[in-house]
Order: sequence, then C-alpha cells, then structure tokens
Amino acid sequence: AKDVADRCVIATESEEVAYAVRKGGAEAVLTSPEHPSGTDRVAEAASLGEYATYDTILNVQGDEPFIAADAVRAALDMISGVFSIGTAAVQASPAILNEPNIVKVVTATDGRALYFSRAPIPFARDIRGGDAGDAVLRENVYQHIGVYAYTREALRRWVELPPHPLERIEKLEQLRPLAAGWAIGVGRLQAHGPLRRGIDTESDLAQANSEWTVFSGEPA
Repeated sequence: AKDVADRCVIATESEEVAYAVRKGGAEAVLTSPEHPSGTDRVAEAASLGEYATYDTILNVQGDEPFIAADAVRAALDMISGVFSIGTAAVQASPAILNEPNIVKVVTATDGRALYFSRAPIPFARDIRGGDAGDAVLRENVYQHIGVYAYTREALRRWVELPPHPLERIEKLEQLRPLAAGWAIGVGRLQAHGPLRRGIDTESDLAQANSEWTVFSGEPA
C-alpha cells in the first residue's frame, strides 16, 4: 500500500474490529456509531490532529477486500485534475444490470458521474431480454467500485450536507454530493479476467472466505 498511500488507517465503530486490527499491527481509529455512511466515518477520522496534515484522503470501503490497486489509483487520478472527488468503475457484462446488490454508474464523456444506481443503468430499451451481444450496451455498462478519493476540503463539505432523499432510497452515499450538483470523477477501467465482487450478500461472504482459506494455506 505504500506506493499508493502514505498511511493506512482502519476507521470503525466496533471495538472488536479495532482490537483485531491493532493485534495485527495496523492502525485503527474508533469513531461514532451514529454515522450515516462510510464517508462520514472517514471524515471523523481524518479530522483528528495526527491526520490533519494530509491533503488527500482515500476511502476504501470495508466490503471491498479484493479491490485492485489500479482501481485505487484510478480514483486518485481523478482528483489530480478538475475533480475534487474521485471514484472508480470497471466495464462489466450486461448480466449485472438486474443485480441490485451491484451498483452501476453512467458517466459523461469526460468521466463525470451522471448517476449511480442499483437499478439497470443504462436501461436497454430496445434490446429484448438484456441481449448481451449488443456492442453499444456492452461498452457502456460499468460496475462501481467502493473507493473514494477526496481533497480535504471536499470531504469536509460533503459531510456538512444533509443526507439526500436519493441517498436514502438507493442506500448510496455518493448520491449526496451528486444531488447537490457536485462533479464526481469516475476512473473507468477495462476488465481483465473475471471481476472480483465486493461482499454484499451471504454468498459473496462464503466465496470470500473460501478464497482467504486458499490464500492462507489452510484446508478448506
């Protein structure tokens, strides 16, 4: 992680998680259990004096244990230019469109996010049965990855906004600044091999546990 970030801190409301993190030799910060989103939790941690000198804050969500370094760098790259908030997405099969546990994003030509949703976006109006063979559709389906990069000022302003109705409806925190008219840059990646999903369901957790067992060399 040193080639991506100067410091890695786990922000959590759970003393059990914090204990496990510290036992493993990593940094943990206990935060309020009342935060409506991960960004609000990160903002509390980033406001502490020992982290106050960092101008860029990176938030990798806890349900993205298999996130690729390319996705993290893509989010960071977005705030090196015209954006103050960056995230990432990967080109995906149209098969994800009807999976509400997978967040989709559509973007403008310059990479600015137009909308994030659990619903099928873009909606293939003239393609019956979600025809995965349609080239235009395939080129425009992107799976959002749970990583955010912010300038310190953008993070501060984000958490000063009240939660937006769209955020509450979709349970997607990024809709708060988007609904306020802010530009969010989306680093778009091409898929190389099977996509690694985040952990959103019990089956995702079972799959992750089986992979970690293999990685650790323990018997399945």
